[in-house]
Amino acid sequence: MTQTPHERDSEPVPTGNGDQQRVVVVTQDGMGVAPHRDGEDGPTNPADLVEQPAKVMRIGSMIKQLLEEVRNAPLDEAGRARLAEIHRRSIKELEDGLAPELIDELERIALPFNENEPPTDAELRIAQAQLVGWLEGLFHGIQTALFAQQMAAQQQLQQIRRALPPGHAHEGGPGVEGMPGAPGIPPGPGDSGPTGQYL
Repeated sequence: MTQTPHERDSEPVPTGNGDQQRVVVVTQDGMGVAPHRDGEDGPTNPADLVEQPAKVMRIGSMIKQLLEEVRNAPLDEAGRARLAEIHRRSIKELEDGLAPELIDELERIALPFNENEPPTDAELRIAQAQLVGWLEGLFHGIQTALFAQQMAAQQQLQQIRRALPPGHAHEGGPGVEGMPGAPGIPPGPGDSGPTGQYL
């Protein structure tokens, strides 16, 4: 099976040795992301820093659309003043959906416009593009963190399966207590029993 470049770049890379083994996902940008462990002073999971993801996604989509509008048509002075106000309010609304760490980061990078005069088209494009880029980076970080968590969970499941003594069935297979096909559990409607395939 061939892999796309994105799949190849996002493969998990086991690190550590023995009991300290963990999964690190290498993104297409070459950044390694590992799931956060209790007791570590590492970076916090970005997915935990977005308190209202639906709101952040809506505002991000709106900002991206406004950036396209600014790129496609020049704005008059009233339009630039209105877009500057929308930009300011958007940042304020975004802050309502983010954890304090992300609010601090956003405030450090999002410079305010001059209060005395409307910003130029170029200033608006730069501010909107910066905000869109920051949001896309945030979403990419969340996706990468979630992927790393899934890979870590899969690795834990594989370790548990390898630790089972020989002869024990895997989860959901015959012989698992409480599941159809287990000893003492009558077959359910539509269960035809063994398939007859033997080695």
